[in-house]
Amino acid sequence: MKRKLIAAIGIAGMVVTVAACGGSDSGSSDNSGADAKELTVWLTVDAQNNWPQLVKSADAAVQKKHPGIKINHEYYGWPDKNTKLDAVLATDKAPDVVEMGNTEMLGYMVKGAFAPLDTSKFTNSSAWLDGLKASVTYDGKTYGVPYYAGGRVGNWRKDVFASVGVKSTPKTYAELTAALDKVQKKEGDKFSAWYQPTRDWYAAMSFVYDAGGSIAVESGGQWKANLSSPESVKGLTEFKNVVDKYMHGDKTKDESDRYIVYGQGKSGMIFGAAWEGATSADPKNDKTGKLKNNLENFVMPGPSGKNMPVFLGGSDLAVPVKSKAQAVAAEWINAFTGPSGQKGLMAKGNLPNNKTDLATLKNDPATAVPATAAESNWFVPMAPGWGQVEKAQVLQNMLQSIGTGKKSVEAAAKDADTAIDKVINAK
Repeated sequence: MKRKLIAAIGIAGMVVTVAACGGSDSGSSDNSGADAKELTVWLTVDAQNNWPQLVKSADAAVQKKHPGIKINHEYYGWPDKNTKLDAVLATDKAPDVVEMGNTEMLGYMVKGAFAPLDTSKFTNSSAWLDGLKASVTYDGKTYGVPYYAGGRVGNWRKDVFASVGVKSTPKTYAELTAALDKVQKKEGDKFSAWYQPTRDWYAAMSFVYDAGGSIAVESGGQWKANLSSPESVKGLTEFKNVVDKYMHGDKTKDESDRYIVYGQGKSGMIFGAAWEGATSADPKNDKTGKLKNNLENFVMPGPSGKNMPVFLGGSDLAVPVKSKAQAVAAEWINAFTGPSGQKGLMAKGNLPNNKTDLATLKNDPATAVPATAAESNWFVPMAPGWGQVEKAQVLQNMLQSIGTGKKSVEAAAKDADTAIDKVINAK
């Protein structure tokens, strides 16, 4: 999951402009490729290495309906996938199905690279998780199918919190902060009761959404930044409180090496991707020798009294607009992401793409925490210029200025809104 989530939360790279030829709903036009004799599917190496049988099962379902069809598979690592995709989309040899990190989708949808899809053709579409559904939706149309997801959870060291008399994970934000206060007092200012990198905008925006705020709002087809609204400022202020009270590390860092820092033993808790705790406890990262069987995930309570809304990273599957087999491509995606596919993905430790299957994971103690956490989720604004906002690191820079005290919350949020408004509606 680690490689998967890192890819899924990155911004899309350079996107070639693709003429939206043949972009009708899958299967609804004569040239949709309903009688295609060949299908090319691009996936990342995660599928090749971790669930190849699911790929074979999807192939078998399509081949049963279309005897004699040849299905080609190509697998790519995350770092080079988009470079290869951009190059091929400029030709007439586009693949028919391509896997995308969910925040990579937007730039391609804006440029018309993917064909719109008819959601009624996909078994779980009515129950797709809200954040995942948002990732494949642009300008009122659906351009992809959620594949699987990974969420964020709290994780703490049981020994550190037990040392101050806290033996069970918190159910409320008040319980959490009370426990953190005890740990911080006991361990002193060389220790981070909660290691929370200042530039981690995924965590910070969870506070914003928990407070009823948002990054941006849409009205009449136009987007406007919303970080300086009273609700958003309330969330940012609480995030600053966390950084001020419990984060005693470098306040100019992001979250990319959080699992490594956590493994060094100078912090008691993190709020991050569900895989991070276990990765910190890996012998090559655990410098304390104490983390194995000593870390515990929990659903992050929010200051609002509800579970903290979390960003969902993950993958989507899309059909390039230049595909000559759009209808069969949609059938393959449905076979791959339908009920049996989701069951197989969940067995491999992934979160499913839909609320129905997610509910079943809540009944298993091994999966209850990430499943429950994922029920409340948010996603980035699906605005045409969002990629430019991410590329400029507007949110990260705002948070660093807040965390280091360079600017007040209100001033930093206002400046960020100004920067966002300059580009968020630009195609």
